Amino acid sequence: MAITDSDVYKLLIADDHPLFREAIADVIRARYPDADILQAEDLETAVELADSFDDLDLILLDLNMPGMNGLNGLMQLRNEFPAIPVVIISAEEDKSVVLQAMTYGAVGFIIKSLPREKMTTALEQVLAGQVYLPSDVIRADNTRSRQNRRPEENRIPPEMLNSLTRRQLLVLERMTNGESNKQIAYNLCIAETTVKAHVSAILRKLNVHNRIQAVLSAGNIDFNQYLKR
Repeated sequence: MAITDSDVYKLLIADDHPLFREAIADVIRARYPDADILQAEDLETAVELADSFDDLDLILLDLNMPGMNGLNGLMQLRNEFPAIPVVIISAEEDKSVVLQAMTYGAVGFIIKSLPREKMTTALEQVLAGQVYLPSDVIRADNTRSRQNRRPEENRIPPEMLNSLTRRQLLVLERMTNGESNKQIAYNLCIAETTVKAHVSAILRKLNVHNRIQAVLSAGNIDFNQYLKR
């Protein structure tokens, strides 16, 4: 669900640490003063609130609170309330956990150590109906593994990448850095509608169904190699 600033937002913060719930609530209220914020300290309460309030715009879900059992809690919420977007908010920075959460239906993954301004940007992005990935975690993992990686380990065949225009490659590169369409438009000095058109073309040419799949598939690409042509 895409949300505009004129809406009154209703968000659920599900975390077992009261101080952290209040900290996140402060971040939300600073950006969205009229937001209606619900809180839960365990998965059972989160499920009860999601069942009681079918107009929830977003659930911010801690991975390690009581009842979660790893990613099973996320899967339960996605199965029972598929219309409510869920963003994981966690201290976990392992790339495999981040990607698995996205695969199981989260629309974002916010690291708890994220600076306040970046956390606000992440919330804006997911409330606008886009995906938020912790780009620093993705990039750090890619950098560590690059020296041990063989060229054939790229998930996207070279012919698919060669089918992308230079501008589409630039857009895809910024997508893998976690940038929103608005940020890409600003950085490339093009209209946001143009970015959306490029994203659609990229998904089609790479034979993927959504932005997350494109980002995950392109995580190991050396874009400089293709942009030099």
